[in-house]
Amino acid sequence: MLIWGMTQAAQASVVLAGTRVVYNAAEPEATLRLSNEGKSPALVQAWIDDGNAKANPEALDVPFTIAPPVARIDPGKAQTLRISYTGEPLPQDRESVFWLNVLEIPPKAAPDEEGANKLQLAFRSRIKLFFRPAGLKGRAEEAPAQLGWRLVQAKGHPAVEVSNPTPYNVTLASFDVVSVGKKAESEESAMVRPGEKRLMPLKGNVPAGETSKVIYRFINDYGGETTGEAPLQAPQ
Repeated sequence: MLIWGMTQAAQASVVLAGTRVVYNAAEPEATLRLSNEGKSPALVQAWIDDGNAKANPEALDVPFTIAPPVARIDPGKAQTLRISYTGEPLPQDRESVFWLNVLEIPPKAAPDEEGANKLQLAFRSRIKLFFRPAGLKGRAEEAPAQLGWRLVQAKGHPAVEVSNPTPYNVTLASFDVVSVGKKAESEESAMVRPGEKRLMPLKGNVPAGETSKVIYRFINDYGGETTGEAPLQAPQ
């Protein structure tokens, strides 16, 4: 029996070298390295979707190709996925977001092999693919510092409205609001798209004032977590 697991777990053999891929339009391709850290060969299938995780890979229409789309990776070996942009029109004034899927299918045991009747799991990893046009204003690493933070009430509960005036996507891991010795937290992770305003709920309640600030944590291009601070605007 084969069951498809949506998240990568300890039993998965194939490990992705990153948690996101940034495709710079000025480059001919983007790459992602896959390594088989298990004891058996692994068959992997890779495809890109536009946000619909349930879409049939064969029915997707995205402006990218992956080579190879299917590969066998032996134990202790690696395979590099090469992603190429096919040139269909995409916005040139902001980043676009797609998703890269890697499905690991374990080898099927022969009927006479030990463990032939055991449950087998197919693990799927799904990470963001950012297409970054050439000539965007500013730099991606500067975008989090330009976010606007405003204290609001959402359905009677405290929240923060996060606005992104930049052409880059900003992925927030979490943030805290600190004011006059009090702290409220938001453990909700979210991606704030270019030009978007997003409501983020808070656990706790703090007043807005001149000394109020936000301590935020965001995910950089390399998948690492970086911390920054910003002033908190009062409700309008």
